[in-house]
Amino acid sequence: MTGIHKRHWAGDKDRPALALHCMMGSAAYWGAIAKRLDGRVDLMGFDMPGHGRSSSWTPRPDGPDFHTAVTRVAASFIERPLDLIGHSLGATVALRIAVAAPDAVRSLTLIEPVLFAAAPDAEQEARDKVMSEHMIHGRTSDAARGFIDIWGAQPFDTLPPSAQRAMTNQIGLVIDTDETLAKDRANILREGGLESIDAPVLIVAGERSPTVIHRIADALAARFADVGRAVVPNAGHMLPLTHPDQTADLIGLNLDRA
Repeated sequence: MTGIHKRHWAGDKDRPALALHCMMGSAAYWGAIAKRLDGRVDLMGFDMPGHGRSSSWTPRPDGPDFHTAVTRVAASFIERPLDLIGHSLGATVALRIAVAAPDAVRSLTLIEPVLFAAAPDAEQEARDKVMSEHMIHGRTSDAARGFIDIWGAQPFDTLPPSAQRAMTNQIGLVIDTDETLAKDRANILREGGLESIDAPVLIVAGERSPTVIHRIADALAARFADVGRAVVPNAGHMLPLTHPDQTADLIGLNLDRA
Protein backbone atom coordinates (compact mmCIF):
# COMPACT_ATOMS: atom_id res chain seq x y z
CA MET A 1 0.00 0.00 0.00
CA THR A 2 1.35 3.41 -0.95
CA GLY A 3 1.26 6.50 1.20
CA ILE A 4 2.21 4.76 4.46
CA HIS A 5 4.45 6.79 6.75
CA LYS A 6 7.04 4.53 8.37
CA ARG A 7 8.82 5.22 11.64
CA HIS A 8 12.03 3.65 12.96
CA TRP A 9 13.78 3.74 16.32
CA ALA A 10 17.18 2.11 15.88
CA GLY A 11 18.31 -0.59 18.26
CA ASP A 12 19.64 -4.14 18.35
CA LYS A 13 19.61 -5.31 14.73
CA ASP A 14 19.28 -8.89 15.89
CA ARG A 15 16.06 -8.07 17.75
CA PRO A 16 13.53 -6.61 15.29
CA ALA A 17 10.21 -5.40 16.70
CA LEU A 18 7.03 -3.89 15.32
CA ALA A 19 4.65 -1.64 17.27
CA LEU A 20 1.07 -1.00 16.14
CA HIS A 21 -0.85 2.04 17.37
CA CYS A 22 -4.49 2.62 18.30
CA MET A 23 -7.41 4.03 16.37
CA MET A 24 -7.14 7.83 16.00
CA GLY A 25 -3.52 7.73 17.17
CA SER A 26 -0.24 7.52 15.29
CA ALA A 27 2.99 5.60 15.63
CA ALA A 28 4.61 8.73 17.08
CA TYR A 29 3.65 7.79 20.63
CA TRP A 30 5.86 4.70 20.45
CA GLY A 31 8.83 7.07 20.43
CA ALA A 32 8.57 7.55 24.20
CA ILE A 33 8.44 3.78 24.65
CA ALA A 34 11.41 3.22 22.33
CA LYS A 35 13.45 5.78 24.29
CA ARG A 36 12.82 3.89 27.50
CA LEU A 37 13.64 0.53 25.89
CA ASP A 38 17.02 2.11 25.09
CA GLY A 39 17.94 0.13 22.00
CA ARG A 40 16.95 -3.32 23.28
CA VAL A 41 15.00 -3.82 20.06
CA ASP A 42 15.17 -2.35 16.59
CA LEU A 43 11.67 -0.92 16.60
CA MET A 44 9.60 -0.19 13.54
CA GLY A 45 6.17 1.36 13.32
CA PHE A 46 3.89 3.02 10.83
CA ASP A 47 0.95 5.38 10.76
CA MET A 48 -2.16 3.50 9.74
CA PRO A 49 -4.02 4.77 6.65
CA GLY A 50 -5.95 7.90 7.52
CA HIS A 51 -3.75 8.51 10.56
CA GLY A 52 -0.71 10.62 11.36
CA ARG A 53 1.34 11.33 8.25
CA SER A 54 -0.04 8.51 6.13
CA SER A 55 -2.40 9.06 3.23
CA SER A 56 -6.13 9.10 3.83
CA TRP A 57 -8.11 5.88 3.76
CA THR A 58 -10.34 5.44 0.74
CA PRO A 59 -12.17 2.11 0.71
CA ARG A 60 -12.77 0.47 -2.65
CA PRO A 61 -15.73 -1.77 -3.52
CA ASP A 62 -13.34 -4.58 -4.48
CA GLY A 63 -10.72 -3.79 -1.82
CA PRO A 64 -10.07 -4.93 1.73
CA ASP A 65 -11.81 -3.55 4.78
CA PHE A 66 -9.77 -1.23 7.02
CA HIS A 67 -8.67 -3.89 9.53
CA THR A 68 -7.52 -6.19 6.75
CA ALA A 69 -5.65 -3.37 5.03
CA VAL A 70 -3.80 -2.48 8.22
CA THR A 71 -2.98 -6.15 8.83
CA ARG A 72 -1.48 -6.44 5.37
CA VAL A 73 0.66 -3.35 5.91
CA ALA A 74 1.86 -4.70 9.25
CA ALA A 75 2.65 -8.12 7.76
CA SER A 76 4.80 -6.46 5.09
CA PHE A 77 7.26 -5.43 7.82
CA ILE A 78 7.89 -9.00 8.93
CA GLU A 79 10.95 -10.63 7.38
CA ARG A 80 11.90 -12.88 10.29
CA PRO A 81 10.51 -13.66 13.74
CA LEU A 82 10.05 -10.47 15.72
CA ASP A 83 8.65 -8.98 18.88
CA LEU A 84 5.14 -7.81 18.10
CA ILE A 85 3.56 -5.05 20.21
CA GLY A 86 0.06 -3.66 19.74
CA HIS A 87 -2.23 -1.21 21.49
CA SER A 88 -6.03 -1.21 21.20
CA LEU A 89 -6.87 -1.66 17.50
CA GLY A 90 -3.18 -2.32 16.92
CA ALA A 91 -3.32 -5.14 19.46
CA THR A 92 -6.10 -6.83 17.49
CA VAL A 93 -4.02 -6.54 14.32
CA ALA A 94 -1.03 -8.03 16.16
CA LEU A 95 -3.20 -10.88 17.41
CA ARG A 96 -4.58 -11.50 13.92
CA ILE A 97 -1.04 -11.81 12.57
CA ALA A 98 0.05 -14.09 15.43
CA VAL A 99 -2.88 -16.44 14.85
CA ALA A 100 -2.21 -16.56 11.10
CA ALA A 101 1.57 -16.96 11.38
CA PRO A 102 2.61 -17.99 14.91
CA ASP A 103 6.14 -18.80 13.76
CA ALA A 104 6.65 -15.14 12.81
CA VAL A 105 6.24 -13.94 16.39
CA ARG A 106 9.01 -14.02 18.98
CA SER A 107 6.92 -12.36 21.68
CA LEU A 108 3.46 -10.81 21.68
CA THR A 109 2.50 -7.84 23.86
CA LEU A 110 -1.19 -6.92 23.73
CA ILE A 111 -2.04 -3.60 25.37
CA GLU A 112 -5.78 -3.06 25.83
CA PRO A 113 -6.89 -5.32 22.95
CA VAL A 114 -10.37 -4.27 21.80
CA LEU A 115 -11.50 -7.58 20.36
CA PHE A 116 -15.01 -7.19 21.73
CA ALA A 117 -16.16 -10.47 20.20
CA ALA A 118 -14.07 -12.29 22.80
CA ALA A 119 -16.27 -11.02 25.63
CA PRO A 120 -19.72 -9.71 24.62
CA ASP A 121 -20.61 -6.85 26.95
CA ALA A 122 -23.94 -5.04 27.36
CA GLU A 123 -22.34 -1.67 28.11
CA GLN A 124 -20.15 -1.86 25.02
CA GLU A 125 -23.08 -2.91 22.87
CA ALA A 126 -25.04 0.10 24.16
CA ARG A 127 -22.13 2.41 23.30
CA ASP A 128 -21.99 0.94 19.79
CA LYS A 129 -25.72 1.47 19.35
CA VAL A 130 -25.52 5.13 20.37
CA MET A 131 -22.60 5.69 17.99
CA SER A 132 -24.49 4.06 15.14
CA GLU A 133 -27.47 6.32 15.79
CA HIS A 134 -25.24 9.38 15.67
CA MET A 135 -23.73 8.26 12.38
CA ILE A 136 -27.09 7.42 10.81
CA HIS A 137 -28.30 10.94 11.56
CA GLY A 138 -25.09 12.63 10.45
CA ARG A 139 -23.96 13.64 13.94
CA THR A 140 -20.34 12.69 13.33
CA SER A 141 -18.91 15.07 15.92
CA ASP A 142 -21.21 13.58 18.56
CA ALA A 143 -20.07 10.11 17.56
CA ALA A 144 -16.42 11.18 17.85
CA ARG A 145 -17.11 12.80 21.21
CA GLY A 146 -18.70 9.65 22.57
CA PHE A 147 -15.80 7.54 21.35
CA ILE A 148 -13.02 9.75 22.67
CA ASP A 149 -14.69 10.36 26.02
CA ILE A 150 -14.48 6.61 26.65
CA TRP A 151 -11.28 5.63 24.84
CA GLY A 152 -9.21 8.81 24.62
CA ALA A 153 -6.56 10.25 26.91
CA GLN A 154 -8.71 13.31 27.67
CA PRO A 155 -12.29 14.45 27.02
CA PHE A 156 -13.13 15.40 23.45
CA ASP A 157 -14.24 18.93 24.35
CA THR A 158 -10.86 19.71 25.94
CA LEU A 159 -8.96 18.93 22.74
CA PRO A 160 -7.84 21.63 20.30
CA PRO A 161 -10.32 22.29 17.47
CA SER A 162 -7.88 20.83 14.93
CA ALA A 163 -7.74 17.54 16.86
CA GLN A 164 -11.52 17.47 17.18
CA ARG A 165 -11.88 17.93 13.41
CA ALA A 166 -9.35 15.19 12.67
CA MET A 167 -11.08 12.74 15.01
CA THR A 168 -14.48 13.58 13.58
CA ASN A 169 -13.09 12.81 10.13
CA GLN A 170 -11.73 9.48 11.39
CA ILE A 171 -14.85 8.27 13.18
CA GLY A 172 -16.01 6.40 10.08
CA LEU A 173 -12.99 4.10 10.47
CA VAL A 174 -14.31 3.06 13.88
CA ILE A 175 -17.57 1.99 12.24
CA ASP A 176 -15.60 0.19 9.51
CA THR A 177 -13.85 -2.03 12.07
CA ASP A 178 -17.02 -3.03 13.92
CA GLU A 179 -17.55 -6.24 11.95
CA THR A 180 -14.04 -7.39 12.86
CA LEU A 181 -13.87 -6.24 16.47
CA ALA A 182 -17.42 -6.98 17.60
CA LYS A 183 -18.29 -9.89 15.30
CA ASP A 184 -14.84 -11.36 14.53
CA ARG A 185 -15.19 -11.19 10.78
CA ALA A 186 -11.47 -12.05 10.54
CA ASN A 187 -12.03 -15.27 12.52
CA ILE A 188 -9.26 -14.41 14.98
CA LEU A 189 -11.02 -16.41 17.68
CA ARG A 190 -11.28 -19.59 15.61
CA GLU A 191 -10.84 -22.91 17.35
CA GLY A 192 -7.18 -23.68 17.96
CA GLY A 193 -6.00 -20.28 16.75
CA LEU A 194 -4.96 -18.60 19.99
CA GLU A 195 -3.75 -21.94 21.31
CA SER A 196 -1.30 -22.22 18.39
CA ILE A 197 0.70 -19.21 19.62
CA ASP A 198 3.64 -20.57 21.62
CA ALA A 199 5.49 -17.25 21.95
CA PRO A 200 5.28 -15.52 25.34
CA VAL A 201 2.16 -13.35 25.47
CA LEU A 202 1.60 -10.43 27.81
CA ILE A 203 -1.80 -8.75 28.14
CA VAL A 204 -1.70 -5.27 29.67
CA ALA A 205 -4.72 -3.26 30.83
CA GLY A 206 -5.25 0.06 32.55
CA GLU A 207 -6.86 -0.11 35.96
CA ARG A 208 -9.45 2.52 35.01
CA SER A 209 -10.27 1.13 31.57
CA PRO A 210 -13.84 0.09 30.75
CA THR A 211 -14.89 -3.22 32.27
CA VAL A 212 -15.05 -4.84 28.85
CA ILE A 213 -11.26 -4.54 28.49
CA HIS A 214 -10.68 -6.65 31.58
CA ARG A 215 -13.24 -9.19 30.43
CA ILE A 216 -11.52 -9.44 27.04
CA ALA A 217 -8.18 -9.95 28.79
CA ASP A 218 -9.71 -12.75 30.87
CA ALA A 219 -11.16 -14.48 27.82
CA LEU A 220 -7.97 -14.27 25.75
CA ALA A 221 -5.64 -15.25 28.59
CA ALA A 222 -7.59 -18.45 29.19
CA ARG A 223 -6.62 -19.68 25.73
CA PHE A 224 -2.91 -18.83 25.44
CA ALA A 225 -0.25 -21.43 26.16
CA ASP A 226 2.17 -18.97 27.78
CA VAL A 227 0.58 -15.79 29.07
CA GLY A 228 1.25 -13.07 31.62
CA ARG A 229 -1.15 -10.41 32.85
CA ALA A 230 -0.55 -6.88 34.10
CA VAL A 231 -2.77 -4.01 35.20
CA VAL A 232 -1.28 -0.50 35.33
CA PRO A 233 -2.55 1.41 38.40
CA ASN A 234 -4.50 4.63 37.77
CA ALA A 235 -4.20 4.19 33.99
CA GLY A 236 -6.93 4.22 31.38
CA HIS A 237 -7.07 3.02 27.80
CA MET A 238 -4.32 5.31 26.50
CA LEU A 239 -1.65 4.07 28.88
CA PRO A 240 1.22 4.00 26.32
CA LEU A 241 0.74 7.76 26.08
CA THR A 242 -0.10 8.54 29.70
CA HIS A 243 2.11 5.94 31.43
CA PRO A 244 5.11 5.33 29.15
CA ASP A 245 7.46 4.28 31.97
CA GLN A 246 5.21 1.48 33.17
CA THR A 247 4.33 0.47 29.61
CA ALA A 248 7.97 0.23 28.56
CA ASP A 249 8.86 -1.72 31.71
CA LEU A 250 6.14 -4.26 31.00
CA ILE A 251 7.13 -4.61 27.34
CA GLY A 252 10.69 -5.16 28.55
CA LEU A 253 9.56 -7.95 30.86
CA ASN A 254 7.93 -9.76 27.96
CA LEU A 255 11.04 -9.26 25.83
CA ASP A 256 13.00 -10.98 28.60
CA ARG A 257 10.58 -13.91 28.55
CA ALA A 258 11.35 -14.47 24.87
